[in-house]
Amino acid sequence: MGLEFVNPENAPPPAANYSNLAIVPAGYRLLVIAGQIGNLADGSIVEGLEAQYEQAISNINTIVASEGGDSKNIARITVFLAEKPTSRDMIGAAMEKHFPGWRPAMSWIYVSELFSPDVKVEIEAIAAVP
Repeated sequence: MGLEFVNPENAPPPAANYSNLAIVPAGYRLLVIAGQIGNLADGSIVEGLEAQYEQAISNINTIVASEGGDSKNIARITVFLAEKPTSRDMIGAAMEKHFPGWRPAMSWIYVSELFSPDVKVEIEAIAAVP
């Protein structure tokens, strides 16, 4: 049995395409993942908010995989954005690519800036692996 993603009937539905609740089964190890940005293994940062969003999610998946998990083990993401996306379709496509058929619990937070002007997105994650 893996993580269970739920939208309880007695609670308001999610405002977007995410789950209100992620249930972690007993015996899983909790992974608290530092904020990831849209950088590649060589340290270079990809261009554009949407590309950075997708790369940050990919980086999170790489970290979870290093502990024996996959994207189904990601319970929650918190997204910090320094600007509004120009293409929500590209964000949706990235979410479907990395979370096909389910969505982790999540929050989006707009901030005035991140640690570098080139960085438009930073995503923190909590995952649980057996």
